[in-house]
Amino acid sequence: MSGFEFAPDFFDRVDSSADPIFYVSPRFVTHIDDSAIAAVGELYEDLGIKGEVLDLMSSWVSHFRETPRLLTVLGLNKAELNANRQAAAHVVHDLNADPRLPVATGSFDSVVCCVSVDYLVRPIEVFRDVARVLRPGGLFVCTFSNRCFPTKAIRGWLDASDTMHSSIVAEYFRRSEAWNEPVAARRTPAHHVGDPLYAVWSTTRRAESATSD
Repeated sequence: MSGFEFAPDFFDRVDSSADPIFYVSPRFVTHIDDSAIAAVGELYEDLGIKGEVLDLMSSWVSHFRETPRLLTVLGLNKAELNANRQAAAHVVHDLNADPRLPVATGSFDSVVCCVSVDYLVRPIEVFRDVARVLRPGGLFVCTFSNRCFPTKAIRGWLDASDTMHSSIVAEYFRRSEAWNEPVAARRTPAHHVGDPLYAVWSTTRRAESATSD
């Protein structure tokens, strides 16, 4: 453990109503600018994300430079998911109501979550279940910027700096106890004048081989 502490109201939100109400109408917009979007695609390419991939809390775009062999998108608005041209499969599911992913164990090579981790109210449970749906050594990548819907982002995220956001996501990985030590990086230059793009990622821990005395 890092010693990082979450205050009692850390995961509270201004708008505590059910998320499907907020997301009932599709929003065919991008939530970060073109340079940040390009940084997401570059990161996915650098990390070699391909094969069977799950895009968590997704929408009508997934920002891959090259579409994975089989991309599943999971989100709250069916119209947005259906409009995602890179997706081969669509799942409508509210992770804040039920953090267990409605997919089989060991289904994916990689999982990504783009500019949405700040909305999770039960992130440690979600991160633990993401490890379940990944194959051994599978990769989970969270990207985020400094933009959000403030009424739906958790209070702890709104009160934190950009640097602290990376620490928060790294702590989710650690506390879910299913991951190797996470890596955090800023993916846009420090002098960049547009939306910054940050990322934290890790791979699942491989089961230790049984040993006999």
